[in-house]
Amino acid sequence: MPDTPAYLIVGAAGGIGSELCRTLAATGARLLLAGRTADRLDALAGELQSLGAECVTHPLDATDPAAVDAAFARATEAFGSLAGVANLCGSILLKPAHLTTDREFADTLAVNLLTAFHVVRAAARAMTGGGSVVLMSTVATRIGLANHEAIAAAKAGVNGLVISAAATYAGRGLRVNAVAPGLVRTPLAAKITGNELALKASTALHPLGRVGEPADVAAAIAWLLDPKTTWVTGQVISVDGGLSTVRAK
Repeated sequence: MPDTPAYLIVGAAGGIGSELCRTLAATGARLLLAGRTADRLDALAGELQSLGAECVTHPLDATDPAAVDAAFARATEAFGSLAGVANLCGSILLKPAHLTTDREFADTLAVNLLTAFHVVRAAARAMTGGGSVVLMSTVATRIGLANHEAIAAAKAGVNGLVISAAATYAGRGLRVNAVAPGLVRTPLAAKITGNELALKASTALHPLGRVGEPADVAAAIAWLLDPKTTWVTGQVISVDGGLSTVRAK
Protein backbone atom coordinates (compact mmCIF):
# COMPACT_ATOMS: atom_id res chain seq x y z
CA MET A 1 0.00 0.00 0.00
CA PRO A 2 1.41 3.43 -0.91
CA ASP A 3 0.73 4.88 2.56
CA THR A 4 2.88 2.30 4.33
CA PRO A 5 6.44 3.42 5.17
CA ALA A 6 9.33 2.35 2.98
CA TYR A 7 12.85 1.77 4.24
CA LEU A 8 16.31 1.22 2.77
CA ILE A 9 18.29 -1.29 4.83
CA VAL A 10 22.01 -1.35 4.07
CA GLY A 11 23.56 -4.59 5.27
CA ALA A 12 20.14 -6.23 5.18
CA ALA A 13 21.34 -9.83 5.00
CA GLY A 14 23.50 -9.70 8.14
CA GLY A 15 22.46 -11.07 11.50
CA ILE A 16 20.93 -7.85 12.81
CA GLY A 17 19.87 -6.66 9.36
CA SER A 18 17.83 -9.74 8.53
CA GLU A 19 16.09 -9.63 11.92
CA LEU A 20 15.35 -5.92 11.41
CA CYS A 21 13.85 -6.65 7.99
CA ARG A 22 11.62 -9.35 9.50
CA THR A 23 10.53 -6.92 12.21
CA LEU A 24 9.72 -4.16 9.74
CA ALA A 25 8.03 -6.51 7.25
CA ALA A 26 5.71 -7.72 10.01
CA THR A 27 4.39 -4.15 10.32
CA GLY A 28 3.65 -3.99 6.57
CA ALA A 29 6.64 -1.82 5.71
CA ARG A 30 8.08 -1.88 2.19
CA LEU A 31 11.78 -2.64 2.02
CA LEU A 32 14.76 -2.22 -0.25
CA LEU A 33 17.29 -4.81 0.85
CA ALA A 34 20.85 -3.72 0.06
CA GLY A 35 24.18 -5.41 0.68
CA ARG A 36 27.22 -7.04 -0.82
CA THR A 37 25.99 -10.64 -1.14
CA ALA A 38 23.29 -10.97 -3.77
CA ASP A 39 22.33 -14.57 -3.04
CA ARG A 40 21.77 -13.86 0.65
CA LEU A 41 19.67 -10.82 -0.22
CA ASP A 42 17.60 -12.91 -2.63
CA ALA A 43 17.08 -15.60 0.00
CA LEU A 44 15.91 -13.03 2.55
CA ALA A 45 13.65 -11.36 0.00
CA GLY A 46 12.10 -14.74 -0.83
CA GLU A 47 11.42 -15.39 2.84
CA LEU A 48 9.80 -12.00 3.35
CA GLN A 49 7.79 -12.14 0.14
CA SER A 50 6.41 -15.54 1.12
CA LEU A 51 4.96 -13.78 4.15
CA GLY A 52 3.39 -11.08 1.99
CA ALA A 53 6.01 -8.38 2.34
CA GLU A 54 6.82 -5.98 -0.50
CA CYS A 55 10.55 -5.83 -0.98
CA VAL A 56 13.20 -5.54 -3.66
CA THR A 57 16.92 -6.30 -3.55
CA HIS A 58 19.85 -4.15 -4.59
CA PRO A 59 23.48 -5.39 -4.50
CA LEU A 60 25.59 -2.66 -2.94
CA ASP A 61 29.11 -1.96 -1.75
CA ALA A 62 28.43 0.96 0.59
CA THR A 63 32.11 1.96 0.67
CA ASP A 64 31.44 3.32 -2.86
CA PRO A 65 29.62 6.67 -2.52
CA ALA A 66 28.20 6.57 -6.05
CA ALA A 67 26.76 3.13 -5.36
CA VAL A 68 25.04 4.44 -2.22
CA ASP A 69 23.50 7.29 -4.22
CA ALA A 70 22.29 4.71 -6.76
CA ALA A 71 20.66 2.65 -4.00
CA PHE A 72 18.69 5.67 -2.84
CA ALA A 73 17.65 6.36 -6.43
CA ARG A 74 16.49 2.75 -6.76
CA ALA A 75 14.50 3.01 -3.54
CA THR A 76 12.86 6.23 -4.68
CA GLU A 77 12.02 4.66 -8.03
CA ALA A 78 10.52 1.59 -6.34
CA PHE A 79 8.60 3.26 -3.52
CA GLY A 80 8.29 6.95 -4.31
CA SER A 81 9.78 8.12 -1.02
CA LEU A 82 11.59 6.75 2.02
CA ALA A 83 10.60 7.03 5.65
CA GLY A 84 14.03 5.92 6.79
CA VAL A 85 17.34 4.23 6.19
CA ALA A 86 19.50 2.05 8.42
CA ASN A 87 23.18 1.46 7.79
CA LEU A 88 24.22 -1.81 9.43
CA CYS A 89 27.60 -2.20 7.77
CA GLY A 90 30.26 -3.24 10.23
CA SER A 91 33.27 -5.35 11.05
CA ILE A 92 35.04 -6.72 14.12
CA LEU A 93 38.82 -6.35 14.39
CA LEU A 94 40.18 -7.33 17.80
CA LYS A 95 43.84 -6.35 17.77
CA PRO A 96 45.98 -3.94 19.77
CA ALA A 97 47.09 -0.88 17.83
CA HIS A 98 50.71 -2.01 17.54
CA LEU A 99 49.66 -5.21 15.73
CA THR A 100 47.10 -3.56 13.44
CA THR A 101 48.30 -3.06 9.87
CA ASP A 102 47.64 0.04 7.82
CA ARG A 103 45.37 -2.01 5.55
CA GLU A 104 43.37 -3.40 8.48
CA PHE A 105 42.87 0.08 9.90
CA ALA A 106 41.89 1.53 6.53
CA ASP A 107 39.42 -1.31 5.94
CA THR A 108 37.93 -0.83 9.41
CA LEU A 109 37.42 2.88 8.75
CA ALA A 110 35.94 2.22 5.31
CA VAL A 111 33.39 -0.37 6.43
CA ASN A 112 32.34 1.32 9.64
CA LEU A 113 32.77 5.09 9.18
CA LEU A 114 32.85 5.82 5.45
CA THR A 115 29.70 3.79 4.79
CA ALA A 116 27.92 5.74 7.52
CA PHE A 117 28.99 9.07 6.03
CA HIS A 118 27.95 7.99 2.54
CA VAL A 119 24.51 6.98 3.82
CA VAL A 120 23.99 10.23 5.73
CA ARG A 121 25.01 12.32 2.73
CA ALA A 122 22.81 10.38 0.32
CA ALA A 123 19.88 10.51 2.75
CA ALA A 124 20.22 14.27 3.09
CA ARG A 125 20.06 14.60 -0.68
CA ALA A 126 17.20 12.16 -1.25
CA MET A 127 14.97 12.45 1.84
CA THR A 128 14.01 16.09 1.44
CA GLY A 129 10.73 15.56 3.29
CA GLY A 130 12.47 14.34 6.43
CA GLY A 131 12.59 10.89 7.98
CA SER A 132 14.98 8.78 10.03
CA VAL A 133 18.61 7.76 9.58
CA VAL A 134 19.93 5.07 11.93
CA LEU A 135 23.61 4.16 12.11
CA MET A 136 25.55 1.49 13.98
CA SER A 137 27.98 2.33 16.78
CA THR A 138 29.43 0.07 19.48
CA VAL A 139 29.72 -0.21 23.24
CA ALA A 140 33.49 0.13 22.73
CA THR A 141 33.03 3.90 22.27
CA ARG A 142 31.51 4.15 25.76
CA ILE A 143 33.83 1.91 27.80
CA GLY A 144 37.48 1.03 27.27
CA LEU A 145 37.80 -2.52 25.97
CA ALA A 146 41.25 -3.97 25.28
CA ASN A 147 42.22 -4.63 21.65
CA HIS A 148 39.37 -2.52 20.24
CA GLU A 149 41.43 0.51 19.12
CA ALA A 150 40.57 0.42 15.42
CA ILE A 151 36.86 -0.32 15.74
CA ALA A 152 36.44 2.08 18.66
CA ALA A 153 38.08 4.87 16.65
CA ALA A 154 35.87 4.21 13.61
CA LYS A 155 32.65 4.03 15.61
CA ALA A 156 33.57 7.10 17.64
CA GLY A 157 33.58 8.85 14.29
CA VAL A 158 30.05 7.56 13.73
CA ASN A 159 29.00 9.05 17.08
CA GLY A 160 30.36 12.43 16.02
CA LEU A 161 28.64 12.14 12.66
CA VAL A 162 25.33 11.46 14.42
CA ILE A 163 25.31 14.58 16.56
CA SER A 164 26.56 16.92 13.84
CA ALA A 165 24.20 15.64 11.14
CA ALA A 166 21.32 15.70 13.60
CA ALA A 167 22.01 19.40 14.17
CA THR A 168 22.42 20.17 10.48
CA TYR A 169 19.20 18.52 9.32
CA ALA A 170 16.87 18.98 12.30
CA GLY A 171 15.14 21.88 10.59
CA ARG A 172 14.20 19.58 7.72
CA GLY A 173 12.77 16.91 9.99
CA LEU A 174 15.56 14.47 9.18
CA ARG A 175 16.43 12.64 12.40
CA VAL A 176 19.85 11.00 12.81
CA ASN A 177 20.54 8.47 15.57
CA ALA A 178 22.62 5.37 16.25
CA VAL A 179 22.50 2.25 18.37
CA ALA A 180 25.57 1.02 20.25
CA PRO A 181 25.38 -2.71 20.93
CA GLY A 182 27.49 -4.91 23.14
CA LEU A 183 28.40 -8.37 21.90
CA VAL A 184 25.57 -9.79 19.78
CA ARG A 185 25.21 -13.37 18.64
CA THR A 186 25.55 -12.86 14.87
CA PRO A 187 27.61 -14.52 12.12
CA LEU A 188 29.99 -11.54 12.30
CA ALA A 189 30.74 -12.36 15.94
CA ALA A 190 30.87 -16.14 15.46
CA LYS A 191 34.57 -16.39 16.34
CA ILE A 192 33.71 -15.07 19.80
CA THR A 193 30.29 -16.56 20.43
CA GLY A 194 31.39 -19.90 18.95
CA ASN A 195 34.30 -20.19 21.39
CA GLU A 196 33.12 -21.49 24.76
CA LEU A 197 35.78 -19.71 26.83
CA ALA A 198 35.45 -16.41 24.94
CA LEU A 199 31.66 -16.52 25.17
CA LYS A 200 31.79 -17.23 28.90
CA ALA A 201 34.12 -14.29 29.47
CA SER A 202 32.01 -11.97 27.32
CA THR A 203 28.80 -13.05 29.02
CA ALA A 204 30.31 -12.27 32.42
CA LEU A 205 31.01 -8.68 31.30
CA HIS A 206 27.33 -7.96 30.59
CA PRO A 207 25.39 -7.18 33.79
CA LEU A 208 22.18 -8.75 32.46
CA GLY A 209 24.00 -12.07 32.29
CA ARG A 210 23.87 -12.81 28.58
CA VAL A 211 25.15 -11.56 25.26
CA GLY A 212 22.74 -9.87 22.90
CA GLU A 213 20.51 -11.44 20.28
CA PRO A 214 19.81 -9.81 16.90
CA ALA A 215 16.21 -9.13 17.94
CA ASP A 216 17.42 -7.01 20.88
CA VAL A 217 19.15 -4.57 18.56
CA ALA A 218 16.61 -4.80 15.74
CA ALA A 219 13.84 -3.69 18.10
CA ALA A 220 15.73 -0.51 18.99
CA ILE A 221 16.49 0.29 15.35
CA ALA A 222 12.87 -0.32 14.33
CA TRP A 223 11.74 2.10 17.04
CA LEU A 224 14.12 4.78 15.82
CA LEU A 225 12.98 4.26 12.23
CA ASP A 226 9.28 4.43 13.10
CA PRO A 227 7.67 7.62 11.71
CA LYS A 228 5.89 7.93 15.08
CA THR A 229 9.25 8.43 16.84
CA THR A 230 9.39 12.08 15.89
CA TRP A 231 11.13 13.64 18.90
CA VAL A 232 14.37 11.71 19.07
CA THR A 233 17.49 12.85 17.24
CA GLY A 234 21.21 13.14 17.87
CA GLN A 235 21.24 10.10 20.17
CA VAL A 236 23.55 7.10 20.43
CA ILE A 237 21.43 4.56 22.29
CA SER A 238 23.22 1.79 24.15
CA VAL A 239 21.75 -1.69 23.63
CA ASP A 240 24.40 -3.58 25.55
CA GLY A 241 22.96 -5.45 28.51
CA GLY A 242 24.17 -2.68 30.79
CA LEU A 243 27.85 -3.14 29.90
CA SER A 244 28.60 0.55 29.35
CA THR A 245 26.96 1.92 32.50
CA VAL A 246 26.11 -0.76 35.07
CA ARG A 247 28.28 -2.59 37.58
CA ALA A 248 26.04 -5.28 39.03
CA LYS A 249 28.71 -7.01 41.13
